[in-house]
Amino acid sequence: MSLPTIIGFTLSLFLFLGAIVESTSNFKIFLHLTGFLMVVGGTLAATLVAFEARYVKQSMGMLKAIFFSPKMARGMLTNEVARVIRWGYLVQKNGLAGLESDVKTLKSQDAFLAYGVNLVISGYTAAEVRQLLENQIETTFQRHTVPTEILKYMASNAPAFGMMATLVGLVVMLDNMGTDPSKLGPGMAVGLLGTLYGVLFARLALMPAAEKGHQRESIIRFRNMLVAEGLALIADRRNPRFIQDAMNSYLDPSIHFDIDKAPKK
Repeated sequence: MSLPTIIGFTLSLFLFLGAIVESTSNFKIFLHLTGFLMVVGGTLAATLVAFEARYVKQSMGMLKAIFFSPKMARGMLTNEVARVIRWGYLVQKNGLAGLESDVKTLKSQDAFLAYGVNLVISGYTAAEVRQLLENQIETTFQRHTVPTEILKYMASNAPAFGMMATLVGLVVMLDNMGTDPSKLGPGMAVGLLGTLYGVLFARLALMPAAEKGHQRESIIRFRNMLVAEGLALIADRRNPRFIQDAMNSYLDPSIHFDIDKAPKK
């Protein structure tokens, strides 16, 4: 589980609910099923019109995924440098055939790494490996960020549907105003709930999920660029220390890998 995400979401809800509790004892006034359904249902319906259903399904999955730990964290980048350097030593000692044993396990664990190692084993030049992997990285990033764009689209639409729910409530209120003017205040309060639901849905759920999803995909993209550079250098038959320094140049100095401090096997 992603503890910071859970804490942030829980804190936001706590602050919102705390403000309600502090302001009024009539909590039920903030519950309006029709307004809620118009906001959530209308936003989802518009999204299904604008995008293919499979991408909308992926974006809904991202809403849940942000509460779980990311696949790639900052500290794991050092391990990626270490792995590529180990491959560099394997190639120095046994040639490209030394990498073949690693490919079998990589295929089920990391398709990108398996593809990159296969390019090196196939004998492509460093420039060719770098170009092919960069193409793979960019197209994968574009595909994986489609759900985040959908969430941003939904976040921009939710307040509009909230306003629609409010307008419906106000029309109903005005229609009843002539028969009982005393209901004007409560009716307006209910009408405004649609706008409240739309803003909450957009700013507490959709937009944060979109931003976190995009950030996580950016980290994976950066990691893949780092590994791609290392594999290109292996294809170029550069020595492991040069590979270390080249890959470390991408990283914050606090997480640089150091061959001399690595445990000896």
